[in-house]
Amino acid sequence: MNYRFQNLLGAPYRGGNAVITQNTQLISPVGNRVSVTDLNKHHTVTLDLTTSTNICRLAASPDGTFLLAVDENNRCLFINVPRRAVLHRMTFKGKVGALKFSPDGKFIAVGVGKLVEIWESPAFSRAAFAFQRVRTFASSDDKVVSLEWSLDSDYLLVGTKDLAARLFCVRKLKGVLNKPYLFLGHRDSVVGCFFGVDKMTNKVNRAFTVARDGYIFSWGYSGKDVTEDPMSPDTPERADEVMEESNGAVGTDIKKRKEYEGRGGDSEEDEGEEYMHRGKWGLLRKDGFNQGSAKVTACDYHQGLDMVVVGFSNGVFGLYQMPDFICIHLLSISREKLTTAVFNQRGNWLTFGCAKLGQLLVWEWRSESYILKQQGHYFDVNCVTYSSDSQFLATGADDNKVKVWNVASGSCFITFTEHTNAVTALHFMADNHSLLSASLDGTVRAWDFRRYKNYKTYTTPTPRQFVSLTADPSGDVVCAGTLDSFEIFVWSKKTGQIKDILNGHEAPVHGLMFSPLTQILASSSWDNTVRLWDVFASKGTVETFQHNHDVLTVTFRPDGKQLASCTLDGQIHFWDTVDGVLMYTIEGRRDIAGGRNMTDRRSAANSSSGKCFTTLCYSADGSYILAAGNSRYICMYDISDQVLLRRFQISHNLSYDGVLDFLNSKKMTEAGPMDLIEDDNSDEEDGIDKQSRGNLGYDLPGSRPNRGRPIIRTKSLSIAPTGRSFAAATTEGVLIFSVDESFIFDPTDLDIDVTPEAVEDALKKDEVVRALALSMRLNEDSLIKKCIFAVAPADIKAVAISVPQKYLERLMEALVDLLENCPHLEFLLHWCQEICKAHGSSIQRNYRNLLPSLKSLQKAITRAHQDLADMCSSNEYTLRYLCSVPNNH
Repeated sequence: MNYRFQNLLGAPYRGGNAVITQNTQLISPVGNRVSVTDLNKHHTVTLDLTTSTNICRLAASPDGTFLLAVDENNRCLFINVPRRAVLHRMTFKGKVGALKFSPDGKFIAVGVGKLVEIWESPAFSRAAFAFQRVRTFASSDDKVVSLEWSLDSDYLLVGTKDLAARLFCVRKLKGVLNKPYLFLGHRDSVVGCFFGVDKMTNKVNRAFTVARDGYIFSWGYSGKDVTEDPMSPDTPERADEVMEESNGAVGTDIKKRKEYEGRGGDSEEDEGEEYMHRGKWGLLRKDGFNQGSAKVTACDYHQGLDMVVVGFSNGVFGLYQMPDFICIHLLSISREKLTTAVFNQRGNWLTFGCAKLGQLLVWEWRSESYILKQQGHYFDVNCVTYSSDSQFLATGADDNKVKVWNVASGSCFITFTEHTNAVTALHFMADNHSLLSASLDGTVRAWDFRRYKNYKTYTTPTPRQFVSLTADPSGDVVCAGTLDSFEIFVWSKKTGQIKDILNGHEAPVHGLMFSPLTQILASSSWDNTVRLWDVFASKGTVETFQHNHDVLTVTFRPDGKQLASCTLDGQIHFWDTVDGVLMYTIEGRRDIAGGRNMTDRRSAANSSSGKCFTTLCYSADGSYILAAGNSRYICMYDISDQVLLRRFQISHNLSYDGVLDFLNSKKMTEAGPMDLIEDDNSDEEDGIDKQSRGNLGYDLPGSRPNRGRPIIRTKSLSIAPTGRSFAAATTEGVLIFSVDESFIFDPTDLDIDVTPEAVEDALKKDEVVRALALSMRLNEDSLIKKCIFAVAPADIKAVAISVPQKYLERLMEALVDLLENCPHLEFLLHWCQEICKAHGSSIQRNYRNLLPSLKSLQKAITRAHQDLADMCSSNEYTLRYLCSVPNNH
């Protein structure tokens, strides 16, 4: 019941800029969420924090503790990354084009439209108004697109779309011409600007500006200007550029604007102080990247290595050694525009992102090898399924690809691309390393993901489009239902020959499943029926369950004694498969009712579309069922009482249709909803800045249809055999919901004496049995683990015998968590062994209740065994040699 969001698979990157903190932690935006990848452990987790729309800009503090995330509605979250908590929220008054923390972490520079705003970083301070704006610079004639701080946090280099870069002094200077220095000469917008540092003095001596048309200018700083009034090549002074001379006599009569650049500050000028924005800058050299018509779309500079990395709109990136502009690498890594390119702190890894294809790459340029290479599904995920040990998750999508994901690490490790049309159904075989997939291309393929190959293909005499798939528990036969001929094909798994063709349905067969314990096959169709077939006896239809509306899917309870089906009128029917009678009916139209789309003529309450379930999934113990469809909700029902237990909202992202029940009438224009009007003159030049559905090629020649926005929905559900988590294939990607007690305080048998202090006191007195009993009564995860490690190996047997039966499940869950995250393998296996010996009979009696915990324990032990086996096989000859060496050596 206590399921909460754990991770998001299938979409490693969706647009915006990626940042790297602590040298190995990659933070990337995924829609309206933030994904954090540990590049050493190859572990990805998506934070349970959401913005109102898709995130467009990220900035991390120098120590990696704080993160700023700004979405398309200019709303900003200030996040504590280690605690995964939102500390502050605020809204900027314009479109944010650039965002950066100062090197000392005290300030944040934000490019809001044409303005550059300097804000104090809130850090850990608690305040009613956490963000305080310190300065505002308003010298730009067009949008700000890039920012760079100097190492001392005193100067800011700003690149804009008005073909210029500007050098600002952040401090307020009294009696000094505090006007920005302009770097002119580019013929396109300045997408990157960087400071170069003298390695001997650690002071700024160079600047680099990169323009969108493929040129980089190198500027040299030659110190303080000897002239009294440096002639700036800027336009005449404007209302926001108010000047004051040192004697205070000379000024301007133009109206001063509050808080804008140019007003005198409080700090006094040092007589001999040198100001960079008043000094001499000279153009040293101009260099071109020679990429033809391709534009520069992303760039970054590493001060320590003096290198520039540049990404282009044609998918090529270049790595150049500055200031001599020596090309080290020039490679093509994508077919589409690169939307982010960034160095890590050491400068040995490069991170690239391509928003249109959902690609995220981390590349080591010295060894020319990939550290990370992830790509999500380009189109919607149609189907998702767990492996029998809950370690792997397979997904199939409209981009013709099948991907297999490691649930623990959140990364994809296999992609199969042999299908030539959309993948519609998946099924894991019982051997745990074979996978079946059905597609609209007329084939069912069997994959071995240990050998990375398609080892068998099942076809029909004439091409058919398959939309459902299953295999019997023993793995002897494979069955697939068709969209066009309404037949069910039965193949022998070993030979690939067609054994039987089941006829009888009069509409597409969208649901197929074998009973887990018997050889009965259930099929559902749009002809209002669910049919049961005895495939091996060749008797044809054994029984038919008649419904009042089209049946959309069918599923068996894990014990095979009950069958659930959902119909087009929003009802879920439960059938007794032994007696063939209807047991329960759940009316779910009100529960699944979705929001209103931009193109809907009717309100959400009056619309009849989408008010039905399209996918069902039983829990591991069969007591409740999960149901979802074309709406933003996943519903959980108690079967025996037919009541709604909980509704999970899969997304709050306003970039999708169907999230809101009531639309804002202010956004309706004569030409239709404002969000659906295409703007050809937007910022998305030379490629796409965010992942979109693209052109499917179904349009008539010359037509330019409106693509609209993606509609939020759930196409497939799958629950892990352990019952600890479930996956939902949604428009956002594959959402993983998990039961995680480490964040939930759920005490049992509490009284006034059961406290953390009492546990600590018992441990000090070496009363480990009492301490363990108290910690399990308190049900605090950290205390239970502490008590487990406090037991000496010789005393494990005695302590295991003393554990009450009602706490067995909690103890096994703690051991599972330790086995997955702790190096003391032998000690923990000793614990598992003694618990099984001491409580074997009670475990057998309460098998049904303890099944999820036992499966989780089996999964953790199997994974540890596999890791150990792989390590030993790779070190086999070293171990043989060490064993053969005499002891005296």
